Amino acid sequence: MSSALIEALRAGLPADAVLTDPDVTSSYAHDMASFCAAGSPAAVVLPRTVEQVQHVMRTATELRVPVVPQGARTGLSGGANASDGCVVLSLVKMDRILEINPVDRVAVVEPGVVNAALSRAVAAHGLAYPPDPSSWETCTIGGNIGTASGGLCCVKYGVTAEYVLGLDVVLADGRLLRTGRRTAKGVAGYDLTRLFVGSEGSLGIVVRAILALKPQPPRQLVLAAEFGSAAAACDAVCRIMEGGHVPSLLELMDRTTIRAVNSLAHMGLPESTEALLLAAFDTPDPAADLAAVGALCEAAGATQVVPAEDAAESELLLQARRLSLTALEAVKGTTMIDDVCVPRSRLGEMLDGVERVADKYALTIGVCAHAGDGNTHPTVCFDAADPDESRRARESFDEIMALGLELGGTITGEHGVGVLKKEWLARELGPVGVEMQRAVKAAFDPHHLLNPGKLF
Repeated sequence: MSSALIEALRAGLPADAVLTDPDVTSSYAHDMASFCAAGSPAAVVLPRTVEQVQHVMRTATELRVPVVPQGARTGLSGGANASDGCVVLSLVKMDRILEINPVDRVAVVEPGVVNAALSRAVAAHGLAYPPDPSSWETCTIGGNIGTASGGLCCVKYGVTAEYVLGLDVVLADGRLLRTGRRTAKGVAGYDLTRLFVGSEGSLGIVVRAILALKPQPPRQLVLAAEFGSAAAACDAVCRIMEGGHVPSLLELMDRTTIRAVNSLAHMGLPESTEALLLAAFDTPDPAADLAAVGALCEAAGATQVVPAEDAAESELLLQARRLSLTALEAVKGTTMIDDVCVPRSRLGEMLDGVERVADKYALTIGVCAHAGDGNTHPTVCFDAADPDESRRARESFDEIMALGLELGGTITGEHGVGVLKKEWLARELGPVGVEMQRAVKAAFDPHHLLNPGKLF
């Protein structure tokens, strides 16, 4: 089968687009998630055109070979992991920005366009593409669509799903489906576009996207507020949101994260602080907004409030948050990064619960959070070479997901399900929900060739 597959693929692809050397293909086997099984692909294909993607899918359907779509492999759930004997369909070579239209405020892009590259390109037109995952300098738009990515600015601007107007999708049998629109409004038929966003490559291969753009906002100013407890910081978050404020960013770091950042970067963050809250505004008068939010933080018990005076100071304050995950990884060498999302009103309970889990399993678990939308990133630090510590890390990870569901939340706010959270998806959806989702999968992919073993 393998030789017939390679021969069939090469019949419709350039010679350099089909990789079969095991030393090379093994480097495409997995994304950045821990504890996720990955197989050995039969081939890695790097198409440059829609027609080439169609050829791959027609070949796969004819030979009944599974296909695993990939972007930059920055995912954290195993959603891009290969299965044995599959074709890995890497879309990184389809990296053209096809159109930027300032009147319609849309961009048309191929899936391999890097998020940061698009942001810089539209900025030249006075526009912005707001979704900004932490890996925005390397992650691709196709991957962002596959996992419905979020980012630091979600509290004001929303997630990827809110910016995808239309898609071109190659289906499992090679047909090309066009969904959505490029108009500001449209309600014709079922919203298939939203169905593909967050589907993790299990329903079709996105080969073109029409994305909504926003006018470029003013430069944001940032405020840092220190708290003597995580509960006080979460109370401040509730006061800010209840007060009708619309920050462009509202991020939280717990004491474990603060100490890890200090250890890595020597930033001089006060280690007596139990929680650090970062708020930003990109309004016409951000200083006034920061003053109002600073007063709310003080009312909630902030021990110190430090507003930035300019963009340079703002960037310095944000640098600590951007270093959080790297710093936590340095604690033990390996991390499991959760992304449980809970209602904002229960954020304090979530952080308290994570601290109990860390104590129970004798592990270092740091939390950084997109506090403005309740999306927490409890990060379990462990030594992967220690079997007992690895076991405790996995058990603590599961307990944190259970806590999120108990608090009325969801197992994933932006990282996706992939392999890592398959069994938890069933718990969240319930049997009827799983049955309907599987029915949708069967309608688009009757032979179950697209990204098998993920989600369900």
